[in-house]
Amino acid sequence: MERNSFAKKDRSLCVTYNVAKLDEVNLTDRIASVTRLTPDPAAASSPQVLADRRSLALIAVERTLVPMLVTDPRQPDNPIVLANQAFLELTGYTPDEVIGNNCRFLQGPETEPAALDAIRAAIAAPCECCVDICNYRKDGSTFINQLHISPIFDDDGKLLYFFGSQMDVTLRRQASDLLAAEHALLREVDHRAKNALALVQGIVRLSDATEPKIYAAAVQGRVDALAGAHALLAEGRWRAVQLERLLRLVAEPYGLMRVTLHGSEAEIPAGQVQPLALVFHELAANAARFGALSGDGRLTVRWHRTGAHLAVNFQETGGPAPLPPQRPGFGLTMINAIVGRQLRGTVDFDWQADGLKCAITVPLPEHCESAAT
Repeated sequence: MERNSFAKKDRSLCVTYNVAKLDEVNLTDRIASVTRLTPDPAAASSPQVLADRRSLALIAVERTLVPMLVTDPRQPDNPIVLANQAFLELTGYTPDEVIGNNCRFLQGPETEPAALDAIRAAIAAPCECCVDICNYRKDGSTFINQLHISPIFDDDGKLLYFFGSQMDVTLRRQASDLLAAEHALLREVDHRAKNALALVQGIVRLSDATEPKIYAAAVQGRVDALAGAHALLAEGRWRAVQLERLLRLVAEPYGLMRVTLHGSEAEIPAGQVQPLALVFHELAANAARFGALSGDGRLTVRWHRTGAHLAVNFQETGGPAPLPPQRPGFGLTMINAIVGRQLRGTVDFDWQADGLKCAITVPLPEHCESAAT
């Protein structure tokens, strides 16, 4: 079998055929007569164009910007027997690398098995098929190929060829994926905002309002802690937050010079950031009002992760000796409720002579999506 090409204004049509050195019109006539392949009726044409229809078809295939190819299922491995210039430009392959080969050279590690199954089923049927598939160019880059396959039969109903047209829809897929991600982000923001508002309502309703100034300061501090956590989440597009960043945010109003933070890298899932921000704020605010930070003492926070659990220990030193509360106030009740009921963790308080010690343990997933830092 001889391989040749036609030149038409710097665009080459790749085709294989069984006889050598035929001109373009004689080639198409010979193929039609040998295979008894009658063209489909023209959807719209003038009478004078019909005489040149076969030549015009070859010209149209070659000059179109839509990548096209034809394969021959009568040959072993269903090789490509025709490809237009647009296909070569899309894939980066030369005519010699395309003609005579099966289309699988366009596949790679990210090519979807489901798309390949759909193509194989259409070829086996045979029937038309339209599928989006991840293909690879010669340089290794990927593109999303909207592939349309159509079988071509002769006048006796015998399968002769498969016609395939391609369209690079990578940008459309990326835009669709981005839109889906934005919708998911908006749903997450809406969910977190509702949770935050519910927390604020609870804070306003349940905080001790006996002394208006103390009440106002307590509510303001708790709302500020929520707002700061919200800002961290928004900055990281509602993904996991580094624990140290959250602790620094909470401790900053009380003076970072008097707060020691020590621990290995640990991330807090987005759903736990605001609840833990409230817990950490209550402990820091209590130290500032009644404990070590009310005088010359220090607050040390240490943490470590063991398996699927995170342990955070708050230790006050150098302050007045704490007295266990006769009855739990709102802050203590809120800490117990958030850690125990909402986060499914444990919290232990130890009122030592040198200062309050609080040990918190909460379960964390093995892997959580990190925020960009």
